[in-house]
Amino acid sequence: MLTDELKPVIYKNVADALAEDIGSGDLTAALVDEDAVVGATIIARQSLVLAGHPWADEVFRQLDDGILVDWYIEDGEHADTDDVICKLVGPARALLSGERTALNFLQTLSATATATAEYVGAIDGTGTRLLDTRKTVPGLRHAQKYAVRCGGAENHRSGLYDAILIKENHIRGAGSITAALQRARSIDTDVLVEVEVETIDELREALDAGAGRILLDNFSLDELREAVRTNADYGYVRAELEASGNVTLNTVRDIAETGVDYISTGALTKNISAVDLSMLFRID
Repeated sequence: MLTDELKPVIYKNVADALAEDIGSGDLTAALVDEDAVVGATIIARQSLVLAGHPWADEVFRQLDDGILVDWYIEDGEHADTDDVICKLVGPARALLSGERTALNFLQTLSATATATAEYVGAIDGTGTRLLDTRKTVPGLRHAQKYAVRCGGAENHRSGLYDAILIKENHIRGAGSITAALQRARSIDTDVLVEVEVETIDELREALDAGAGRILLDNFSLDELREAVRTNADYGYVRAELEASGNVTLNTVRDIAETGVDYISTGALTKNISAVDLSMLFRID
């Protein structure tokens, strides 16, 4: 799940977070002897799916590369209440200075992974694939998309640069769905081109224009079923259908059972509550 492209992102995420927290120096950590070396544990205070190893590791590496971190739970794995997530050994001051930043990354990313795993479990066996969106915490886009993968779902586009998603205002600006798709095809790129529709009539226009992937925005269950039938009956080249809007844990399985190929929801990254973790020094 960790790619080479993520490494500079992780470095910057962590450097910015440490600068924000420590500023000109950790005044409270100075209460501990400079040469004190301690052990510590990070413990789960609730059931969760873990995400964020690389960010936590980088926090302690940037503070003191002599800190050792031994992970007991891997990213993407489930932890129960009171499970030990990892053990750490190193200079006490560095551990104290990195504690909150490391926990902030782990708690936020594990929240996304945990929510994602719940949604993935809810649609298990349907064949529909779950996607995230761009509704992410500013500055943590790549981190949260990593966490989505840890939770078992897939990423939609990373940003405005790696896919074309033609939405309502693009269609208004271009003049029509057909015109917008034509202009998209004129761009010299081989990225995904997807168009959003809000009615069955707009779906038909998108199919007539040769759309390969269509986002069904806020369709009712009956409309989704009709969209799937319309798509199947339209011709030998079938578009991929993605449902979005009004997606919750209570509705996601019903949506999947309409036969759509994908469901995308911002709930995985924006409607989250940080999981509960704590870090405690081990005093021998």
